[in-house]
Amino acid sequence: MAGDFASRPIETSGVISAERAILRAITILAVLGTISALYLGRALFIPLAVAILLTFVLAPLVRLFRRWGAGRIPSVVIVVVIAFTMIFGSGALLGQQLTQLAERLPQYQFNVQQKIRNVQNAAAQGRTFARIADFLRSLNRDITNAGAPSTPAAQAPGQDMQPAPVEIHQPPPTPIEVIRGVLDPLLEPLTTFGVVVIFVIFFLIQREDLRDRLIRLAGSHDIRRTTEAIDDAARRLSKYFLAQSSLNAVFGVIVATGLTFIGVPNPVLWGIVAALLRFVPYVGAFIAAAFPIMLSVAVDPGWSMVVWTVGLFLVVEPVLGQVVEPLVYGHSTGISAVAVVIAATFWTWLWGPIGLLLSTPLTVCLGVLGRHIAWLRFVDVMIGDDPPLTPAQSFYQRALAGDVNDGMVQAERYLKDHSLVRYYDEVLLQALLLAQIDVRRGILDDRHITRVRDVFAGLIAELADHVDEPKASRAVSRADQEGLSPPQEEVPEGAGLPVLGPDDTPGEWSGKVVLCIGGPGPFDDIATTVLTQQLEKHGIATRAEEDRTMSALNMPRARIDDVGMVCLSYLYLGYSPAHLGYAIRRMHRRMPGRAIVAGLWCHEQAEHVADELAADLGAGAVPDALATTMEQAIEACIATVTARKEDMPADAAA
Repeated sequence: MAGDFASRPIETSGVISAERAILRAITILAVLGTISALYLGRALFIPLAVAILLTFVLAPLVRLFRRWGAGRIPSVVIVVVIAFTMIFGSGALLGQQLTQLAERLPQYQFNVQQKIRNVQNAAAQGRTFARIADFLRSLNRDITNAGAPSTPAAQAPGQDMQPAPVEIHQPPPTPIEVIRGVLDPLLEPLTTFGVVVIFVIFFLIQREDLRDRLIRLAGSHDIRRTTEAIDDAARRLSKYFLAQSSLNAVFGVIVATGLTFIGVPNPVLWGIVAALLRFVPYVGAFIAAAFPIMLSVAVDPGWSMVVWTVGLFLVVEPVLGQVVEPLVYGHSTGISAVAVVIAATFWTWLWGPIGLLLSTPLTVCLGVLGRHIAWLRFVDVMIGDDPPLTPAQSFYQRALAGDVNDGMVQAERYLKDHSLVRYYDEVLLQALLLAQIDVRRGILDDRHITRVRDVFAGLIAELADHVDEPKASRAVSRADQEGLSPPQEEVPEGAGLPVLGPDDTPGEWSGKVVLCIGGPGPFDDIATTVLTQQLEKHGIATRAEEDRTMSALNMPRARIDDVGMVCLSYLYLGYSPAHLGYAIRRMHRRMPGRAIVAGLWCHEQAEHVADELAADLGAGAVPDALATTMEQAIEACIATVTARKEDMPADAAA
């Protein structure tokens, strides 16, 4: 909140202290060291990361078996055997399908050549394409003739005979060499797989003990925060992996079934590939579609199989990704789309294809750490899916850039779910306070102050005609036309303040106005304009004056005969309230009986201001009401205006 920032010491120097510079250098070195360690130690870290993520996936199943009465170790053994049997079975099936495909590929060579010729003939029909095709054919002949060996001339009598070529044949490999040739490529994957199995079993059995050690490592004095971080990570990863694995399996089954009906060979293979590649964010499904599409080009002499295959993926992936996934887990990974793409690129560079599959869950873990650990908060800002700027900060940035149109777009988006007064309180006044802070820090010159004021004034003028409409107004209008009972309207948040009519105010208020006076700050008059606009929208006549009206010199000459109430408008920022107290005391003397409402916008300790004014300047310097939001100020004004004469204090009724 801007109010929190306003209470902090204001730094006017842009010089970075030596301690902060050293801390930043150490942080950069630590990041570079961590990346280097992850790269150099990938043989250890890859199986460790895979085991940790599999532990999050299998832990709910272990708890399920334990609730059914199985012990800890039997539950772990059963779940691990089932999981890795499925993995082994999928791998064996995948290998079998690949072998069958490799055997059939030569049968499709004629179809591929025929389609290439058809494409060339179609391209040669046009004059431009014909020239390009002729040029390419001529170039190909020249290259072929230049690279072909010339026919040797007949050996002339008396010339030396050319040496005959010598070929060296290796002896047939021994059985040991054959076994080594088969096992060497499999040794590293099998070793990694075995390490993953051991890690998973160990992590599942010692899960509670590892959690307690993590808490102790993070510091037993902060058990609550560490527990929240671990629970948040476990919940997010378990939910993400279980939902994503289930959806990917469904995607693979649908693809395999559809390709079976279409007639693409080896549909089971492409279903497994589609399910695996869909773990790759955004592009995995399209990569998986490329393989059966290319195969359908080779298999079918025509193009119908290609069209059906493309249509299958174009229908299934959007439905599953845009309709089913939000309903199942709502894309609740907690990281932004840009962060997912960057993370996929980074982890692929670091760990290869395994890193691509692990990129999203690893980035989710980093996001959880950044959300719960203070010194890693920058990670959550960089990769989190929360807006990087608050609406007030975003609007202030647009005001600094002089972009009133973009600010208006943001306001219209905000006003779809909130009332205008709530927008002023939560966005515009907070943005004004940020501008006031920068003025006090001395980083806004006159040019920027003028630009910011123009943007704020332009936006307020654009919103002068805005009316808070219920969200169901269109449905109500349609129901009226059709003679149906209208649905209950949902009023925007903060739109419950009444609009006063002639019958809502007592006769003694007739012809009276609310005098709105801005404070001495450079943006207090902007807040005053908002206040007058809102009071007018709620049926209360107003008149605005500048701060100089409150001075002892100008107060006697100010027009006060039609003033029924006074509203002061301050972007109060921690300076001495004496100026406010003296102004209130002068008004009580000059306009006795008039209620005074002090608007100390965005001030979080306004209740202490009245006590401070009473202690320093006496009861005469205390306003009748203090408001920190426009909504509170309007409520106070409406309550004062609608009060009957018999309900008013004696001095106010005189």
